[in-house]
Amino acid sequence: MVRLSVNVNKVATLRNARGGRVPSVIDAVRVCVAAGAPGITVHPRADRRHITPDDVHEVADWLRSRAPTVEFNIEGDPRQELVDLVEEVRPAQCTLVPVVAGEVTSQAGWRPGSGTERLGAVVARLRAIGIRVSLFVETESDPVRWAASLGADRVELYTEPFARAYEQGPEQARASFAQYAEAARLAHSLGLFVNAGHDLDLDNLQLFRELPFLAEVSIGHAIVSRALFVGLSKVVREYLALLS
Repeated sequence: MVRLSVNVNKVATLRNARGGRVPSVIDAVRVCVAAGAPGITVHPRADRRHITPDDVHEVADWLRSRAPTVEFNIEGDPRQELVDLVEEVRPAQCTLVPVVAGEVTSQAGWRPGSGTERLGAVVARLRAIGIRVSLFVETESDPVRWAASLGADRVELYTEPFARAYEQGPEQARASFAQYAEAARLAHSLGLFVNAGHDLDLDNLQLFRELPFLAEVSIGHAIVSRALFVGLSKVVREYLALLS
């Protein structure tokens, strides 16, 4: 079964739009876990526009007694503040993602080159204290091979291009999927586990769940958006059923 890690950032976005503690991020985590979600993801950004360091600590404290059944995944760019926070709370997994100033959401995966010089040291630092490291990468051979060379445990394939191709029709979806399958097979051959995330939903997962060696998907926006109409617990169960 492909594991589902529910990203609860959007709950914090809604809370922060008004201030205070409603809706509660930790209540959302409780609902997801009660519905059977085996993973929770947060992405604390430097501007604190959704998940805050206090949220990270609260979620970590609540999940600690539920490990390893429920895994905590912290996403973020490898800035010092984020790395220090990850070291403090010790999640099961840290997913390192590139961040562009002013972006609304992640818009690309890592590629080897300028701006990646610190990544190897950060990967080694986190793995040395027992944290599994995944690198959010473009679905091409060079980024996958590069992630393996840095000592990462996993890659998370950036799936927005697949989601856009899926919207264009079956032929485009299958062509895009073939590229992802090739990258997943390469990752597996290099000893990397395969995660995936960004714009996956109940529709395009009908195809994407067939990806060879797929271990985990991280989904937030689509889950919270549908939950507005049918409820968070129901939506989490729908995704779990689809991925089983």
